[in-house]
Amino acid sequence: MANNLLKTGILCVLSLGALASAANAGGFSRGEADTDILFEEGSVAARAGVTYVSPERQYETINGVAATDAAYSNSFWIPSFAAKFKLADNLACALTYTQPFGADATYGPQAQAAGASIHKEFVSNEFGATCDVNMEAGKGRVHFLGGVFMQDFSYLAQSRAGTLHLDDHSAFGYRFGVAYDITEYALRAQLMYRSKVEHDADDGSFDWNPALLPFGTRDAYGSGTLPQSLKLSLQSGIAPGWLVYGSVKWTDWSVLDRLNYSIFSPAAVPALGLAAGYNNRTDIYNWKDGWTLQAGVAHAFTENVSGTVNLTWDSGVSTGADIVTDSWTVGAGALIKAGPGELRVGGAVTYLTSGSQAVADQALYNATAGGDWSYAVSGSYRIKF
Repeated sequence: MANNLLKTGILCVLSLGALASAANAGGFSRGEADTDILFEEGSVAARAGVTYVSPERQYETINGVAATDAAYSNSFWIPSFAAKFKLADNLACALTYTQPFGADATYGPQAQAAGASIHKEFVSNEFGATCDVNMEAGKGRVHFLGGVFMQDFSYLAQSRAGTLHLDDHSAFGYRFGVAYDITEYALRAQLMYRSKVEHDADDGSFDWNPALLPFGTRDAYGSGTLPQSLKLSLQSGIAPGWLVYGSVKWTDWSVLDRLNYSIFSPAAVPALGLAAGYNNRTDIYNWKDGWTLQAGVAHAFTENVSGTVNLTWDSGVSTGADIVTDSWTVGAGALIKAGPGELRVGGAVTYLTSGSQAVADQALYNATAGGDWSYAVSGSYRIKF
C-alpha cells in the first residue's frame, strides 16, 4: 500500500513540477518536452495537456513620467504531448511536442510615442524523439537518454511603418542525458542537456503601411539563436507516501544578444531612417545567462489522489535593454485517477520583481516597472497500456 501511494506521488510530481517553470517563463522560456514519460510504467503511455499563463507586466514610468498604459504582456497557451513506446526490456522511445520559446506583447500609446512597436510576438514549436537505454547498476538502473528535435520559428512585429513577418520552418537540435533511479526508494537523479538552435528566417516579408507608404509587401529576412540549457533534477522518497524533489537549470540566454533582420524599401524614407534597398535592423536584448531553481514536496493522500506544492526562483536576464527580472513562483497541483487514466490539474502564482531599462544600456527609451504578478493554470490527462 505504501509503495503504491509513493508511486502515485511520483507521477504527480513529474507532470506538475514543470508547471511552475512554465508559469514564471524565465527569459522567453515556455514549455519543456515531456521526456519524463520514459520513466513511467507500461509498454505504451501517452499524455496530453495545456497550460494557460496570464502575466500582468506593465510599466510604472516611461521616460520619467508616470505610465498610463495597461499591461503590455499578453496571455498565452502552452500545449504539450508525449507518447512512450517500450521497444525492449531496456529500451524505450518517446515522441514529444511542445512550444519551448515564445513571447507576446502589445504596447500602449505612451510606450509607442517613446519608440516602442505596436505589437510583437514570436513562437517556436518543437517536435522531438528521445530514447532511453537502461541497464541494472547496483540497487537501481542507469539510463542513457538521447534524441533529436525539429524546431520552427515564427516572428511578427507591427510598427507604424508596417508589419514584419519572419519564418524559419525547420531547424534542428539535439538533447542527451544520463539518469540513475532506485524504484524501491523513489530515488532518481537526472542530468539533461538541450542544444541551442540557430534560426535563419529567409522566408520573410514586410507589409508596408499603405496609409504611410505605398510600397506593398516586400522581402525580409533575419537570423537569431535560441539558447542551450542544462538541467539537474533530483527526487527521493522520504517516508511512505511522501516525496521531495528539486532541480537546477542553467539557460544560455547570453547567446541571444540581438535579433538581426533586414527589410527592403523601394525608396529612401529619411523620416524613418531608411535608405533605398535592404535596410539592416536589430532588436537588442543583451541578456545574461539565466538560472532556475525549484524545490517541492509531494504526498499521496489515497490510492487515487495525490498532491504537490513547490517553490521556484528564476533569475532575471536583463542587463538594461529591457525589463526581464527575477521571479518567484508558488505552484500546486493534484493527480486524480479518473476513468482509464489520470487527470492532473494545477495552478501557480508568480511575483515578478521590479526593474528598469535605460537608453544608456541600449534600450529604446527609459522605463521602470514595479512588482507585478503572473498566473497560470494547467491540466493534462494520461493513459497507459
